[in-house]
Amino acid sequence: MPFNRLARCMASTTLCLIVLMLAANLAVWLFPRLGSIEGGLGLSFSLSDRMVSALGPNVTSMPWWQTLGAIMLSSLPLLVLSFGLLNLRALFKSYAAGEYFSATTSTHMRRLGIAVALWVVLGVLCEPLLSAWATMQLPPGQRFISLSFDSSGIVALFLAGCVIVVASILRRAHEIDSENKHFV
Repeated sequence: MPFNRLARCMASTTLCLIVLMLAANLAVWLFPRLGSIEGGLGLSFSLSDRMVSALGPNVTSMPWWQTLGAIMLSSLPLLVLSFGLLNLRALFKSYAAGEYFSATTSTHMRRLGIAVALWVVLGVLCEPLLSAWATMQLPPGQRFISLSFDSSGIVALFLAGCVIVVASILRRAHEIDSENKHFV
């Protein structure tokens, strides 16, 4: 498969991933049985999954406004990640057009790295807010605030940093290439 065709395919796949990711988050809150292994699909999805599984059947008894708030809080990190993935999509589209070393491609790559880093940070920050929000109507003693950070977050932060560094290197390579073209 030619490279530009592969890049176009990856751009389309990235867009599908964004839509599926946001739809899965919404589905886990609106239809909590989807996350259930018994009688459901066993759908597991990030921050929402941790909260829904911790709350158990109480998710179905939450009022609509509380469910809407939970959807919004759990969507914040995903929206930031979606911004990064949209930049990844734009990067693939640039590659498909034959634009490899430009200021635009390095900007897209840098934004992707920053978005992934912010996604991890927002995931950590939104979890206590989401757990407090989702349990606020439970009786005293059943409310809780959850906070977690696992090795996948550390790996994602490291990779985000690597992507940002590579983007900076590509930007500098573009600048040097532009300078060299002016001398010729």
